[in-house]
Amino acid sequence: MKSASLRFALLVTGPCYGTQSSADAYRFARALLQKGHVISQIFFYQEGVHNANLLVQPAGDETHLQQAWVNLALEHELALDVCVAAALRRGVSDRDSAAQAGLAQWNLAPPFILSGLGSLAQAALSADRVVQF
Repeated sequence: MKSASLRFALLVTGPCYGTQSSADAYRFARALLQKGHVISQIFFYQEGVHNANLLVQPAGDETHLQQAWVNLALEHELALDVCVAAALRRGVSDRDSAAQAGLAQWNLAPPFILSGLGSLAQAALSADRVVQF
């Protein structure tokens, strides 16, 4: 008997390096998708916004977790939302926010997008489960 699939929203609050939480979230997301569940949103908040930094350069023998998130999102058409306030506070900006601040460069890796906490609230309301890492 096959169980029904559930809708999940994931909240990632840990950076891509320095803690295990983002790697755990990534492995959990892959496992959910392999089991046939749906991920409605992955929201990066607090230190988790560092997962969206295009300039991350891991050592050659380390997993490139930022690129792994990108590949997962592209492969499964997932939304990678990044809290705009937390991101800007930590030096992660998209083209528009960098231009507004008069910065010469931006560093938000596509397909990550800046969004507000309202997006997280909406995902939490529509998901069967919200899991924080």
